[in-house]
Amino acid sequence: MTKVVVGMSGGVDSAVAAYLLKEQGYEVIGVTLRTWQGEDGGESRCCEIDDARRTCEILGVRYHPHNCTGIFEDKVVRPFVREYIKGQTPNPCIECNRYVKWAKLMELAQIFEAEYVATGHYAKVVKLPNGRVTVQEAEHAAKDQTYMLYKLTQDQLAHTLMPLGEYTKDEVRRIAEAAGLPCAHKGDSQEICFVTDGKYSDFIAGHAEGGVPGAGNFVDEDGNVLGRHKGIHHYTVGQRKGLGIALGYPAFVTRINPDDNTVVLGGEEALLCSSFALKDVNLLSVDKLPEEGVRCFVKTRYHQLVRPALVIPAGADRAQVIPDDPARGVSPGQSAVFYDGDGMVIGGGIIVHQP
Repeated sequence: MTKVVVGMSGGVDSAVAAYLLKEQGYEVIGVTLRTWQGEDGGESRCCEIDDARRTCEILGVRYHPHNCTGIFEDKVVRPFVREYIKGQTPNPCIECNRYVKWAKLMELAQIFEAEYVATGHYAKVVKLPNGRVTVQEAEHAAKDQTYMLYKLTQDQLAHTLMPLGEYTKDEVRRIAEAAGLPCAHKGDSQEICFVTDGKYSDFIAGHAEGGVPGAGNFVDEDGNVLGRHKGIHHYTVGQRKGLGIALGYPAFVTRINPDDNTVVLGGEEALLCSSFALKDVNLLSVDKLPEEGVRCFVKTRYHQLVRPALVIPAGADRAQVIPDDPARGVSPGQSAVFYDGDGMVIGGGIIVHQP
């Protein structure tokens, strides 16, 4: 039988992925990557070892937990804190997928002499006629996770199985229930596993080397002082609630300036962006963008509908995105991922500040 190493979080999605692969005739080896442990000893929702082990016992497959806290701290947590202090809004799950989860699963696959790795992500792996490998949107659009997977390498994708791409969440829960898996009705994990209470600012303040920037000024687009803010790590571009300032009109964070420790506030129209740049571009379905650019569909947030745009190459690992209609709330540090008309990922990159 073909061996496959399945990343097991302890949740229902990875459990059903393992079940389906076993039913298809694969020799399944369950692995949990322990990426984070809170100060109280609690595990993150991405690595609940006891639940994952129990699932593997029920399925009758081998199980191995593996400690990855060091590389997770280095590749995910520290960059997350550094970027927030710079006024960026990073997405740590994207970095974790490439540099921790897939890197370690591929490493373990070699040790176990497995041909594939697999996860419970809602996406489809597609091998294209041009020899490239990409991910395509899942049938269940509300659960689609392709946005989080655009940074994977060609080698990683070529050795990856994602059996949940054809299923809805309700179908996955029904499969788990029929298989007698105790995680069938377990709640979904939170988006950022290591910020367990949801308060990013507290986490950043507690993990920033050298401390965090102090209070500074709220200013308008012309630089006029409007009031005081608590520290730039409390804010993200597009934020409206929790600003702690009343201006008599709806105000949004439109820019964060770490150099002078100011947070710029403006009306909703100030969030509109007719063009923005990307760095660290990773391409999946093609090996390079045509000089004239590519017509496609772009999303700049995980839970966002795609919008039509033109993506033009702008140097090594860089691109310029020109949406057909001005985009709202494009946040430096977030990722922009672009798709073709069939929902397949062309590529993506990190949004950088536009002067």
